[in-house]
Amino acid sequence: MDIKDYTKIQNELKCYLGAYYGVAVMDEYPLKEYMLKDIEEYIENFIETNEIETSDYKKIELDVKDNMSEKTKLQDALLLLNNMNAPMNLIFLIKEKLKNENKK
Repeated sequence: MDIKDYTKIQNELKCYLGAYYGVAVMDEYPLKEYMLKDIEEYIENFIETNEIETSDYKKIELDVKDNMSEKTKLQDALLLLNNMNAPMNLIFLIKEKLKNENKK
């Protein structure tokens, strides 16, 4: 795999991890634990399919967790949840939270 492909894969993983942490802040959604589990499985499958090293994964996860803004995490959550056919009420809650973030 060349460096361009690997960078693309890393960026995609950042988006998935951002989505995970975006859903994690959605305390107003009562079934978030189930959705987080689904996202974890999605990420695990992505890591296995693309043969991402554990050390690379941990580095990316820490970067996303500590440095990515909540707004970006919520935007990533919208992208991934649409692909996963997630419940619409969660998607609407995230959109509402993003609207409130934009008003600040």
